[in-house]
Amino acid sequence: MVKQINFGGVIETVYERADFPQEKLNQIFKDDVFAVIGYGTQGRNQSRNLRDKGFKVVVGLRKGPSWDLAKEDGWVEGETLFEITEACNKGTIIMYLLSDAGQKAAWSSIKELVHGKTLYFSHGFSIVFKDKTGVVPPADCDVIMVAPKGSGTTVRTLFLEGRGINSSVAVFQDYSGKAEERAYAAGIAIGSGYLYPTTFERETYSDLTGERGTLMGCIQGIFKAQFEVLIANGHTPSEAFNETVEEATQSLYPLIGKNGMDWMYDNCSTTARRGALDWMDKFYAATKPVFEELYESVRNGTEAENTLVANSKPDYRESLAKELKDLRESQMWQTAVTVRSLRPENQKVEKQ
Repeated sequence: MVKQINFGGVIETVYERADFPQEKLNQIFKDDVFAVIGYGTQGRNQSRNLRDKGFKVVVGLRKGPSWDLAKEDGWVEGETLFEITEACNKGTIIMYLLSDAGQKAAWSSIKELVHGKTLYFSHGFSIVFKDKTGVVPPADCDVIMVAPKGSGTTVRTLFLEGRGINSSVAVFQDYSGKAEERAYAAGIAIGSGYLYPTTFERETYSDLTGERGTLMGCIQGIFKAQFEVLIANGHTPSEAFNETVEEATQSLYPLIGKNGMDWMYDNCSTTARRGALDWMDKFYAATKPVFEELYESVRNGTEAENTLVANSKPDYRESLAKELKDLRESQMWQTAVTVRSLRPENQKVEKQ
């Protein structure tokens, strides 16, 4: 039975795996073929989860490195692996999982192939920023979204562990009258543990803000700032890294994930707890204006424009590789390589 759960004083609807047992999924999708377009982190892992659960799946790709990887993963050319348009012709659920720039580039070749079908996204970007992407679905198709709250690698890992990632679900267009049920069913089919409702717009705004904020951009920024301050004041790289990153990721963040921030505070020293409580408001005051600026940049389309322009350039892979190389070769993250190698689980046990 669908649950109504209190989230911090707000009642929300949550769907769980028990709401869509395998027999029910088999019935819902008995006449469907999932056509997974794209083999990035979401496409690769959602497609394999669907295959492992026994659904009919084909993969649509351009020939190249992704094509070769798909073959290594067991997709068979001419049977389950096809060029993009051929896969779309074979599928009834078109899982449009190319990059945002890739979706813009490929849309003209597939838009006439989704009539009467289900068009599935894992991010609302292309629909929300249709004025920039040109992705405007025809009226005679369902348009749904299942957005896992993590990378495709995590989607796969948790699936193989018998667990499941949290995912949000939205319906943009209900042509069949069954889009909502099929959206939630698809969420469980790809490996979600529980599902909660959103809209394409809310998902896109929160996702872009999160990636640039506390999930990735902000974290790197504050790690770098603290590391550099410690180095400038005479601390060694190993000490600066341990106090900045290693203790956070290996000790404190897992405590937050287990039972919350207050629980983590209660499991630290009184000195650490007092200092954290004294300084948290200062960091809040310093960063909230940045987050407000970030959210507005997402909402007004600036971030979407920047993303599409940068990722549509012919040399974007080379430019990205250089930026990541600079990050990887910085003192902080070179120190990280050594620190990780010293973790007990990464030490080779010498035979006596």
